Amino acid sequence: MLTHRTLILLSIIFFAIIPALAEPAPSFTLPKSEGKVSLDSLRGHVVYLDFWASWCDPCRKSFPWMNELQQKYADKGMVVVAVNLDSNPDKADKFLASHPAKFTVAFDPAATLPPLYHVKAMPSTFIIDKEGNIAASHIGFQEKDKATLEKQITELLSK
Repeated sequence: MLTHRTLILLSIIFFAIIPALAEPAPSFTLPKSEGKVSLDSLRGHVVYLDFWASWCDPCRKSFPWMNELQQKYADKGMVVVAVNLDSNPDKADKFLASHPAKFTVAFDPAATLPPLYHVKAMPSTFIIDKEGNIAASHIGFQEKDKATLEKQITELLSK
């Protein structure tokens, strides 16, 4: 007969061996300035998926850093996709004129994608692994969070 202590030890061993199941990222196809972008077409890449809007002050601060990420890790297999949620495309265009993006910008003016990702605030970021699973998520953007986010990205790129 197994004791309570033995059951606990077996549970610890079992859960240490079996990796946590990652949640599949909801699939999408969205328009961009020219053409479309789909999550399925990015399989095999680490995707830094960012939801933003023109009125979001932290979003303004995140764009230069996302440009750096794209430049630094593109040749290692990472892609930044920023999904704009402004219902008025002129607002997004004005934002992008003053905060140029050197990464993929997609547009979701009807905001159909945020509920699928359970977006609660701007910006909201999801790091998607090469198999299409959500490996990490983050709300907001602060300088102090950059190192943690970059570490999560580099770990996924190394797999």
